[in-house]
Amino acid sequence: MSVEYKRDGNVAIVTLNRPDKLNAMTDEMYTRVTELFTGFQTDDSVRAVIVTGAGRAFCSGSDVTSMVNTNLVAGRARMQTRHQMINAIANLEKPVIAAVRGAAVGIGFSMAMACDLIVASDNAKFSQIFKKIGLIPDGGSIFFLTQRIGIARAKELVYTARMLPAEEAREWGIINRVVPDAELEASALVLAQELAGSATFALALAKKMFQSMYVPTLETHLEQENLCQGTAKLTEDHLEGVAAFKEKRAAKFVGR
Repeated sequence: MSVEYKRDGNVAIVTLNRPDKLNAMTDEMYTRVTELFTGFQTDDSVRAVIVTGAGRAFCSGSDVTSMVNTNLVAGRARMQTRHQMINAIANLEKPVIAAVRGAAVGIGFSMAMACDLIVASDNAKFSQIFKKIGLIPDGGSIFFLTQRIGIARAKELVYTARMLPAEEAREWGIINRVVPDAELEASALVLAQELAGSATFALALAKKMFQSMYVPTLETHLEQENLCQGTAKLTEDHLEGVAAFKEKRAAKFVGR
């Protein structure tokens, strides 16, 4: 199964399990993660959640090989599937921890930031890689990044698509902790168990207070993102970016 789920006491552990593709997300994976988090909301035995990836990466983004030129209606439907997942993670009324090893890029980066806390291996790396395939950041990336690090640094990551190593991401305030790679799972679990054993209803209320600080809301931002991404997917640059990725060559963008 491409998304695995197991329990350790009151902690639910969700693992993206497509290691041969660096856990690139398919439509089925988006749907499965959404289903799991929707279930966690009403399962009182789940008091904290860890999201992680199998193998050497957290998530390399959406599966680019499945991207095809589409119309706005079909593209909107696919984006809504992704947004449902992001909303399900971000709005879960329980603590959510991302345990990140290796690459967290594209919507994989967004997924990590949708979690409340990020614990990263010392080999973790993060990138807003979207411009390399002619798209805008999705999954709420601009919303989350601007909250965490401010608009100037957020723009730098989006405009350059550079890879940010774990320690620098911690210094910038994107992630909370950097641990040795061999200790990632154990460190995330200790933190999750600590949170699971605390007053989780109070933490849920605190999460709502944090969310109420920002205008626009995540939902409003995702709707604007949907409109912009739908337009981006119809450009020549997006077609060229996807073709270049599949052919393993440098893209030749023309700005339209």
